[in-house]
Amino acid sequence: MGERRGVVVLGATGSVGRSTCNVLRRHADRFRVVGLSAGRQSDALDLLATEFEPEFVVLADSGQRREASWTGEWRYGAAALIEAAADERADIVVNALVGSAGLEATLSALEAGKRLALANKESLVAGGSLVVRAWRDGTGDILPVDSEHSAIHQCLAGRPSGEVRRLILTASGGPFRQMPVGEFADIRCADALVHPTWNMGSKITVDSATLANKALEVIEAHLLFDIALGNIDVVVHPSSIVHSMVEFQDGSTMAQMGFPTMEIPILYALSAPERLRNEFEPFDPVAAGPLEFETMRRAAFPMFDLGLTAARIGGTAPAAYSAANEVAVQAFLAGSLSFTGIPAVVESVLHSWDGGPADSVRTVVEADAEARRRATEAAGNCPDRPGC
Repeated sequence: MGERRGVVVLGATGSVGRSTCNVLRRHADRFRVVGLSAGRQSDALDLLATEFEPEFVVLADSGQRREASWTGEWRYGAAALIEAAADERADIVVNALVGSAGLEATLSALEAGKRLALANKESLVAGGSLVVRAWRDGTGDILPVDSEHSAIHQCLAGRPSGEVRRLILTASGGPFRQMPVGEFADIRCADALVHPTWNMGSKITVDSATLANKALEVIEAHLLFDIALGNIDVVVHPSSIVHSMVEFQDGSTMAQMGFPTMEIPILYALSAPERLRNEFEPFDPVAAGPLEFETMRRAAFPMFDLGLTAARIGGTAPAAYSAANEVAVQAFLAGSLSFTGIPAVVESVLHSWDGGPADSVRTVVEADAEARRRATEAAGNCPDRPGC
């Protein structure tokens, strides 16, 4: 069986991080926890450290320091996250951080030659060319954790991109897929946080409701698999049984299926190409019922096309889209912006965006900061809260 592989989990207290910890508990004979991180949840991080006994933990927000029961090594601040991603004792880094803050950790892991189990799609979107360059030029590797990209990775099985006609990403459609557009102005935060098939953190759940998440996934698929944006389609699949499909040049289409749980793609990202035994209920196609697919209502969910517009502009525009969306979603969650105000804020930022190429971390960070400034101003100027 060999020596256990060392794992660092960045964002261990979030939804993907908690699922990763579940996987690591079940496969403690194959993996050992080297490091864990959290943003602000020091108490939850303390509990995980007591259980897993890592080499160190990182609390990104040093202002949240509290007396801890775990007496091992505590590190603090954003720089400690970057160092954790390159720790020599780690073979695998799970980047489950939320938002573009994960970019430097992604680059750090790849430059250090780690296997990067990537759940932080914003870092790839914001710093796409930087991440791809670090991936191609170094000895590190990326295994996607998102169920859609994990599905594509498994369907491709190493086949070259030239054999692919198109990628087909599936989307649940979110809680408002059938709601008339005229009712969107009345959507409240509690409504958007009820996802029909997945249990996720609040930011990504809202992104799924606006379909911003699907735009980010299209950009991510374009970069991960070297497929043109025009050859990536999205269909709505409410039951989330088919996670994505690959159509090859000969007309064959392959799909990866299974009941929705993040723990399967997480385990695959940790163990591939080996497949470890999982004690889940076996997939029952009869119980799954008919597989229904629908056309996406793109006009009803402008965040999707705004994301693709940013991708086509290129340069720092995807970073601006991601950052502006983060600001708008936080305003919505805080009750100071309407659901329809989210795309209004993002569109206002992209409309006047004239950023240059994303050719350095500094450039991306500056673009991110400028987009946040403009988005904050736009959200504050929204004429009707919460109904802009």
